[in-house]
Amino acid sequence: MKHAIVTGAGKGIGKEISEHLNKNGYRVGMIDIDDEALENNSKIYKNTVAIKGDVTDEESIKKAFEKFGETPDLLVNNAGIVIFGTLDEQGVRNFKKSINISLVGSYITSLTAIKRMIKKGSGSIINMSSINGIHPGPGTGGYPAAKAGIISLTQQMAIEWGHYGIRVNSISPGFIDAGMSKPIYADPKVRELRGKSVPIKRLGEAKDIANAVLFLASEQASYINGHNLVVDGGVINSVIAQLPRE
Repeated sequence: MKHAIVTGAGKGIGKEISEHLNKNGYRVGMIDIDDEALENNSKIYKNTVAIKGDVTDEESIKKAFEKFGETPDLLVNNAGIVIFGTLDEQGVRNFKKSINISLVGSYITSLTAIKRMIKKGSGSIINMSSINGIHPGPGTGGYPAAKAGIISLTQQMAIEWGHYGIRVNSISPGFIDAGMSKPIYADPKVRELRGKSVPIKRLGEAKDIANAVLFLASEQASYINGHNLVVDGGVINSVIAQLPRE
């Protein structure tokens, strides 16, 4: 049996990733600050361990790994936050919060995992970025900066840890009808407009991201390292297609 740890696993995309890994033979450590959501999940899925943990707190994450017990074959750094508002509106406190949870949190959890993976001589780390980390969107505060940082951090981890037999990649989801974006797509007009703007004419689903995780963690991706996999239905490549021609 393989072992995986997923952060931000209480709901949304993190929960979906945990479920997919579980169904594909992984024992999953589901880390989140929402212990109630984790407890409910652990009752549904077999071979899962619900672990309350704060990715911005080194000691909290260290204890979470100790509770999980096994050295993970896979770590998915999914925990993140978006605080909507312009940069001047949200201020330094909220900007730091976005950076700390998404970027610093990914570093802390990876650092905790790598110490164990090095002893094992193998492992895979997948960091969750966003298309906002490639092309920032207005009104998303520190989120784009955090996600851009994750892409760069992933590349650095890959070149520094590859010789240990550990691969590090990132995923950049596009318009996904799940998690933090769920409230946005509750508006039918927004759903329709966003869906039409995607070249394949639909919003993404949490399972699209979970399937990407399974691929990057698999032997089929054994020579992929330091890559940012964009899962967006073609959105970031469709700028010219969206411009009026008359």
